[in-house]
Amino acid sequence: MARHGAKLVLGAAFCTFGVAIGSTAASAQTFQSYHCADGTRFIAAFYPYDTRAHLQIDGAPVTLRKRFAWSGARYSGEGVTLTINKAGVTVKHARRPVTACEPL
Repeated sequence: MARHGAKLVLGAAFCTFGVAIGSTAASAQTFQSYHCADGTRFIAAFYPYDTRAHLQIDGAPVTLRKRFAWSGARYSGEGVTLTINKAGVTVKHARRPVTACEPL
């Protein structure tokens, strides 16, 4: 009986440790909602272990690869370009012109 109790305590310790690690990783992610001048709304997610930007735009998930930018950051892929710099945030998608966006 004592041996079974030790396994139970050890198992609980691993579960608690796993929850602590999982919550630490999840808290490091950054989500930001945006509203743009042309009416577009999107959510951008950034993770510390990933150089890509993950967007939810036009009801669909889009993963954008980081591209070269002289200043700030530029991400593009699947017909979407997201630019973040000192001047602000812009997005270009769905054959629409570049539009300025503000965080919600």
